Amino acid sequence: MFDIRNILLYNQIKTVMVMDDNLFEKLKILADGAKYDVSCVSSGVERKNNTVGGIGNASAAGICHAWSSDGRCISLLKILLTNDCIYDCKYCLNRVTNPIKRASFTPEEVAELTIQFYRRNYIEGLFLSSAVEKSPDHTMENICRVLELLRYKYNFWGYVHVKIIPGASPLLVKKAGMLADRVSVNIELPTRESLSLLAPQKKIENIIKPMALIHNEIAGALEDRTHFKNARSFVPGGQSTQMIVGATPDTDKTILDLSQNLYDRFRMKRVFYSAYIPLMSSPNLPALSTMPPLLREHRLYQADWLMRFYYFNSSDLFTENKPNLDLEFDPKLMYALRNIDKYPIEINKASYEELLRIPGIGVTGAQRIIRERKNAQISYDSLKKMRTVLKRAKYFITVKGKYYGNVKFDPEAIKSEIRMKEIQRQISIFEFL
Repeated sequence: MFDIRNILLYNQIKTVMVMDDNLFEKLKILADGAKYDVSCVSSGVERKNNTVGGIGNASAAGICHAWSSDGRCISLLKILLTNDCIYDCKYCLNRVTNPIKRASFTPEEVAELTIQFYRRNYIEGLFLSSAVEKSPDHTMENICRVLELLRYKYNFWGYVHVKIIPGASPLLVKKAGMLADRVSVNIELPTRESLSLLAPQKKIENIIKPMALIHNEIAGALEDRTHFKNARSFVPGGQSTQMIVGATPDTDKTILDLSQNLYDRFRMKRVFYSAYIPLMSSPNLPALSTMPPLLREHRLYQADWLMRFYYFNSSDLFTENKPNLDLEFDPKLMYALRNIDKYPIEINKASYEELLRIPGIGVTGAQRIIRERKNAQISYDSLKKMRTVLKRAKYFITVKGKYYGNVKFDPEAIKSEIRMKEIQRQISIFEFL
């Protein structure tokens, strides 16, 4: 997440950059207002700058406040175009009835700031979101204007991620998709009922329609590129969305069922989960004293990872009487414990998909096991050399027919042993400190 304070002190920025007081105040307000949008990560875009005199590249490492493959910290300018909103969403800091300081950038100001920050090596790209000012079309037009200025006036071809405003014209959505590297349409809440309760001015149809449009345009652009080398590009980094977790009583199953649907229907790049932070009082919201459900958010990301890379379906992660993820143990371990009849799995005979369902074995580990098995049978020592997380895996596998778990093959016994090992690890860390 971009925060100007993580780059330079405000007064240092103002000294280095030519910036009047009004613009500087806008920057402070609108950079701070953007911090609650979490849907910005590595782009996956490999587009190179091939223009004469152009600046910026979008690399496969991604542009965000994250770590690239070579260990570099990469940042982007993350701001709102405006926090002046016509909507009254109960969970949102920028809602029309909230008496906060308002500010709006012009498209020219955003473009100029982006270039100024880029040239000083503070950032490598832009993440631009916005409240809905006047109307969805008005706001979307201004976002598109920022993109046009960056691409055509400044010849900037670095990474740009923009938020699509639900309800905006399809022509404006397409225009943004032609110029941005990644776009996102925030679904905000997992059910129609929750949206109606906390954001009655928003309609689920206005959120789904641009998602479908973007998906179809991406598919069309990819098809064109199979026939024409220089065919148009449309959102090469794909689309993402975000859901708020904990503002409503919706279960984890409801949330992940929706995520599964979005991945299947729209080939969504990422679904982001944002733990609700109580910022204002409302009878339909958790009390202001409520702690953000950060561990729950973490478990949702773990489950999401299983769905995206481990061939899990959302239905695999829950039972009829337990619609929420366990907070003590990760979803993969809990799946194994609930389905103990499918274990132990023989390492030397398991399929790739079966290996991925063993706690402690990831994608790289499973691929390595499959590869090494072609030469000789895998031994327990071989698994150690492969850096398999045997403190988890050993309870759910056999190696050459031998079980290496040091407890009874029973879910409760395994759970107790893992819990005890974790307590011992924490104690040892405490003693070290």
